[in-house]
Amino acid sequence: MRSSNPLLRDNVMAREYAIPEQPMTIQGTAQKLLMTALIMIASAALVYYQYSLQRVDYVMLLTSAGLVISFIAVLICRFFMHMSPYLVPVYAFAEGAALSGVSCILESRFPGIVLQAVSVTFLVVLVVAGLYMFQIIRATRKFVLVVTSATIAIALFYLIYFLLMLFGIEFPYFRTTSTLSLFLNIIFALVASLNLVLDFSMIERMAAVRMPAFCEWYGALSLATTIAWMYIEILNIIARLNRR
Repeated sequence: MRSSNPLLRDNVMAREYAIPEQPMTIQGTAQKLLMTALIMIASAALVYYQYSLQRVDYVMLLTSAGLVISFIAVLICRFFMHMSPYLVPVYAFAEGAALSGVSCILESRFPGIVLQAVSVTFLVVLVVAGLYMFQIIRATRKFVLVVTSATIAIALFYLIYFLLMLFGIEFPYFRTTSTLSLFLNIIFALVASLNLVLDFSMIERMAAVRMPAFCEWYGALSLATTIAWMYIEILNIIARLNRR
């Protein structure tokens, strides 16, 4: 099956990249993902330390800066893949700080929520990876179309929300404990988990056509952003259940 992603079409790859001496591998991508995770954990620990010192304003500043920097890093990597080895560590440090800041705030309100969210996220990643490995779920053309469309719709939802916030318009989605808000969070988490299948398929195809080794960082970035998104949605679900 040919990919709908223009970056992954064989003719584009052949034109843009010569066959490298050290091509990308799935094992190499896994190693880069582990390195990315370790950087995220280190920055998360630093932010948690600041939070333990009751420097809440400083933690909120780090969280906001982390969100902005991580978004910019991802955006650049999407358009300039060869920058991934330099920007993915930056993304990891910034995203780790942002996730830690959000987690600290929710942990103070609902003790134990972070451990629950991390455990569920880890379990979901293992289940989806297993389903993909045994070819129970595959990234068919229809599957890619549905998941991509749903992901774009969710991105637009969040964009509209933040734009409304900038203009001082209250949107009750993140503040309510209604059944609708909980249902939306569950749907968002499901779509995030299905994006893992797209990531696995992308990495598999890129390794199959022997993309350059720096693409291992790009594959790790795709997985890291998906897992981070899924973690936030799961964190929201548990927080809403606790509020109810």
